[in-house]
Amino acid sequence: MKRITLAYILAVLLLIPASALAQEYQPPHTQPGPAVDVVRFRNFAEEIAPAAIEKGDMDVYFYNMRVSKVMQLEKNPDLTFVRAPSTMLSIILNPAPSTEDSFNPFQLKKVRQAIQYLINRDFIVKEIYKGRAVPMLAHVSPFEYDYITIFDMLEARDIRYDPELGRRMIAEALTEAGAVMKDGKWYFNDKPIVVKFVIRTEDERREIGEALTAELEKAGLTVERVYHPFAQAILRVYTTDPAEFQWHLYTEGWGRGAVEKYDFATINQMCAPWLGNMPGWLERGYWQYSNKLLDELGQRIFKGEFSDRRERDQLYRRMTELCLEESVRIWVATVLTSYPLNKDVKGISEDLGAGVRSLWFLRNAYVEGEDEITIGHLWVWTSRSIWNPVAGFNDVYSVDIWRNLVDPPIVRHPFTGIPMPFRAKYEVETAGPEGRLKIPEDAVVWDAEQDKWVRVQPGTEAVSKVTFDYSLYTNAKWHHGIGISMADILYAIAQIFEIAYDEDKSRVEVAISATSKPILETFKAFRIVDDHKLEVYVDFWHFDENYIAEYASLWGGAMPWELLYLMDKEVFEKPRPLYTYSDTAAARLARQQLSLILKEHVSVLRRTLLDLIREREYPESFFNVLGKKYETLDNALARYEALLSWFNQRGHMVVSSGPFTLETIDPAAQYAELRAYRDPSYPFKPGDWFFGQVQSPEVTSVSRRVNLAVESSITVKVRGEQPLYLSYVLRNPVTGAEVASGVVEPREGVAEIPLEGDIPAGFYNLHLLLYSDSVSRVNEHKTTIEVVEEEVQTTTPAETTTPTTVATEVAEAPAEDAEIPTLLPIVAALVLVAAAAVLLTSRRFKKRT
Repeated sequence: MKRITLAYILAVLLLIPASALAQEYQPPHTQPGPAVDVVRFRNFAEEIAPAAIEKGDMDVYFYNMRVSKVMQLEKNPDLTFVRAPSTMLSIILNPAPSTEDSFNPFQLKKVRQAIQYLINRDFIVKEIYKGRAVPMLAHVSPFEYDYITIFDMLEARDIRYDPELGRRMIAEALTEAGAVMKDGKWYFNDKPIVVKFVIRTEDERREIGEALTAELEKAGLTVERVYHPFAQAILRVYTTDPAEFQWHLYTEGWGRGAVEKYDFATINQMCAPWLGNMPGWLERGYWQYSNKLLDELGQRIFKGEFSDRRERDQLYRRMTELCLEESVRIWVATVLTSYPLNKDVKGISEDLGAGVRSLWFLRNAYVEGEDEITIGHLWVWTSRSIWNPVAGFNDVYSVDIWRNLVDPPIVRHPFTGIPMPFRAKYEVETAGPEGRLKIPEDAVVWDAEQDKWVRVQPGTEAVSKVTFDYSLYTNAKWHHGIGISMADILYAIAQIFEIAYDEDKSRVEVAISATSKPILETFKAFRIVDDHKLEVYVDFWHFDENYIAEYASLWGGAMPWELLYLMDKEVFEKPRPLYTYSDTAAARLARQQLSLILKEHVSVLRRTLLDLIREREYPESFFNVLGKKYETLDNALARYEALLSWFNQRGHMVVSSGPFTLETIDPAAQYAELRAYRDPSYPFKPGDWFFGQVQSPEVTSVSRRVNLAVESSITVKVRGEQPLYLSYVLRNPVTGAEVASGVVEPREGVAEIPLEGDIPAGFYNLHLLLYSDSVSRVNEHKTTIEVVEEEVQTTTPAETTTPTTVATEVAEAPAEDAEIPTLLPIVAALVLVAAAAVLLTSRRFKKRT
């Protein structure tokens, strides 16, 4: 048995070819575009969704249906299920300081930490979710690859349900702050301490909110329950000043969109104030939660400021530890969502994190003999479903449609989580982590003060260079028939710098500017090679060069330049502007957040578009690079006319680059219709990006009794793609002390965990993580073993764990008291946008559910 270190394992994990895991795919045709001609999105309330899918009114249901309903559907042989850990649940706390009129207990760190012990995660997982979820202690769940990085630290912290400890911590903190308890309730200045708990109503979060409310009331707090569905909750929590105390707690939900191997976005999104997802939201005039050390650590991880993988992991562990200390966001569970499908749906390409709600599903899926497919969802549109590519697409309902309309340059492999070329090829050259590359003198940067491209300063250097080949874009057309060109790339990049550094624009979009600047300062130059290729110079390094390419990919292929320009005119240049890009700017300025599907908004945009045509105006300086023009007035006018024609035919202004076009979207009717984009210039056809299913690592049995008189190891049987690695921690259940830990490499399906040194007889808790270099999937297993030392060997049957296959075939429903093994991967959301903060972070971000 070979013993190896965790650092060594992480050093050898590699991206495997898709063909190694893909199953055979039988495309229904060989035309450009997706497998089906039409996709219909319809809303089905959760109460009627089970009957609707059994009746055949829809082919797939995208919302995370309640577990009780799923378990009933699993008895239907005409349905199949795709399961994925696509929903994460958390409780966000408002840490704003108290006012004269309102005492806020969550300004006290010790009170926030106490909430960790008031949440009964085991009850939530076993009773509310019937075993179809796993407890979550940090932003990384046991499904995720970076759980390997931090699991021993989480184990040592011993976060558990201990209401007596939680109540004692609250009492100590409130007493020290000057509060007093009267008749079982806490008071401050003779006023009861009241907290407003915003509780979601659509799913099991209502029960979670009720359970936590009961614990808070037992602790002596007065709880005002505020029940809201999605849109009202989002508006109340994420667009208001925390100091107004419209909320104190909220039952958050996050949707996953892609697999992640080496996380840099989620840890920042969920912990670090600099990225604008912590209370205050970086909006001007709002009270801001701040933590300089979290920001420093987060930016180092985000911007690749480490010398090797070991240092990266050390930063990650330290930041996770500090995030837990702060406890502004308390993690509850990751839900193993089961998506029901008509059994006749073919061509299902599995994504380990998103399930069917991935980039791959609708590009390949079809019903045999049919040319359309119907997707059911809880909502097709809500008032918080904002369709703009700069600071919109922050909810799962808009994103679940949008991802089928756009082709990103780079995506995550659905099994490994490593970035890979999609519609852009790339070459990476790096001198990192210590060296520097000289930047050619004909490279340029955007100057927001002069509104033009300017040469880089002589002697400018960068850590890395990425050369992007956009030929698969520039040899094709946008949905409205206009050819994609370097002009689209130039405008989108300049737009990002404009919003961040132009004084007038940054005063409007404060949060976008604030989150963009730390990222944009690492982009040193751009150099146009030809009409298809662009060099990007960045101060960024990563031990996997694919992450360097992903970081440098500032253009997302989302929308044509004329549409971005039209939106910029409306947001920034109108004498009396009606719209903003972001929700926080809209709330602060009493405007509306711009949406390209709302009739009122696009009618205003149409008038501005007619003005541009009449005045023959276009942003010429955006396309003039060192004397060469990449756009002309005639081409600009042709683009305007094409966009106007598109609007006149469809009533919206969503134009993109992907396999489907948005034919119709009716917010009032909760209906959207997508049509296949069959233009001959479109580069992909069904099956080009089909990955099929993946074999998962599984712990199948563990020897639960070890006799040290005759054996010196714990035998663990496993299966999965080789090579496999088994990380273990053995602890004394009474003291919590670590007895043994390490990593072993199984051979022929068997791993032997060595028991070395003086280990007294007794019972021990064994915590196992099994993982492979083939997939970004972790199989967590916990059990209790007995160590004895007897001359006569006693044989005890092995504990056997029956795995639940996360697959696209019909899986038998487990018994209600069965525990579903942890077999699923890490993911992060994939949304392409045109603003830097959104472009570089939101495409990895989880989306609000």
